[in-house]
Amino acid sequence: MQKRPFYYKETHGFRVAVIPEYLSEESDADAGRFVFSYLVRIENCSRTNAQLIRRHWVISDAIGEQYTVSGDGVVGQQPFLRIGDVHEYRSFCVLKSSRGTMSGYYTFFQHPTDTFDVDIPLFDLVVPFT
Repeated sequence: MQKRPFYYKETHGFRVAVIPEYLSEESDADAGRFVFSYLVRIENCSRTNAQLIRRHWVISDAIGEQYTVSGDGVVGQQPFLRIGDVHEYRSFCVLKSSRGTMSGYYTFFQHPTDTFDVDIPLFDLVVPFT
């Protein structure tokens, strides 16, 4: 069994861990379609409660294309993380090449009016050798 890479970063007491995975059954190399899923775990180790309100991703591939994805929440949710809470979700992206990277940040809201960004670690998207 092949070990999957694990990426981790902590910002403002919020720990973000990402485990990407290549989805060969969803991909078609001949058509230039490479599908990757990624599991994200966000843990609130700070001293404050906060709500994840936005995401911003930068996605790059090996053929030089780069695009950004921004929007409200994650997979249709805007989770409120109390001190010690963990939120996990799974999502995916499609690349035109067999390797690329993703990184970005989440914007959190803290009552009454403060917002702050939490970094998402840069992680590799790579088709494993067979």
